[in-house]
Amino acid sequence: MRILKKYLKEGIVKILCERLEDLWVLHQIVKEGDKVEGKTFRSVSFGEGKEEKKPVFIRIGIEDVQFSKEENRLRLRGKIVYGKPEEFIQLGRYHTIEVDTEHPVTIIKEWKKHELKRLEKAVKETKKPMIRIVVMDEEKALTAVVRGYGIEYGPEFRCRGSKREGNYEEKVREYYGKVAEYIKKYEERFVVGGPGFAREGLSAFIKGKEPVLLKRISFVGASSAERSGVNEIVKQGILSKLMGLSQMEKEEQLMEEFMKRLNKDEPVEYGKKGVKKALEYGAIGKLFVTDEALRKDEEIEGIVEEAEKNRVEIEFFSSEGEGGQKLKGFGGIAALLKFAIQ
Repeated sequence: MRILKKYLKEGIVKILCERLEDLWVLHQIVKEGDKVEGKTFRSVSFGEGKEEKKPVFIRIGIEDVQFSKEENRLRLRGKIVYGKPEEFIQLGRYHTIEVDTEHPVTIIKEWKKHELKRLEKAVKETKKPMIRIVVMDEEKALTAVVRGYGIEYGPEFRCRGSKREGNYEEKVREYYGKVAEYIKKYEERFVVGGPGFAREGLSAFIKGKEPVLLKRISFVGASSAERSGVNEIVKQGILSKLMGLSQMEKEEQLMEEFMKRLNKDEPVEYGKKGVKKALEYGAIGKLFVTDEALRKDEEIEGIVEEAEKNRVEIEFFSSEGEGGQKLKGFGGIAALLKFAIQ
């Protein structure tokens, strides 16, 4: 993400999203009642049922926010409150602005501290290298990419050969070739893991065909070629060595600390009522909250804003990540306390 302009007195922030994660962040920040403006296209009628799309600049009051990972799009829908050229604009009519990774967009709203912090964090995260993972065995390879909000799974590749058939070695080479082509397609670092000898076989295949690819591949052990194998690699800490501590790893570690304290009956709180009470006592050392809870629950947003005023350290969890899923089970908000409260 790049912040191109920031005039907070007017509530104006102009942003260029550069990754899918940036669209996700905006999806969690932009709400009904905010305004967004940018260049778009508007269908204009020219009589006899003829329509033509014309480039326009419009501002809408947001009423609906929809995020699509599959289409790499964030859709913001609402009524037009301003636009030009005026002859192509009908104030009060509905329009959808599609935010993508190619065109800047301007958000106009009363910005809160935690929202600005999340934008700043997204800017920093953009500079980190992306990591892709492949877990494979002799039968299949599962691909995944580690994003800021969780793991996104990609295509699977299968070995169509059977050891009972005479062309088994040829089928294995085809299988390795498909995985190698997938790796070649992207510029990011790869981690390849799995049980058995498949990962060593892939390494030898690539060394013979395109050895330069090996410079950006790390081979590690994993117990399966399933999603559990991907999660296993994430928890091994290798991502930290390659790209610094990822947000997913950080969320996992924080929830592990929370669970250890909870099981040992050490001071923690969770849920709106308990966390709010701890905040009133000034007992919170670190506050956890999911992006989903923050976006949808005004009471939780109020707790976060009060925590910011008291300079409490706050960690925002992705509701799609494993750590965020665990936090959702505790009401979407929890805290590590500095001391026990009654």
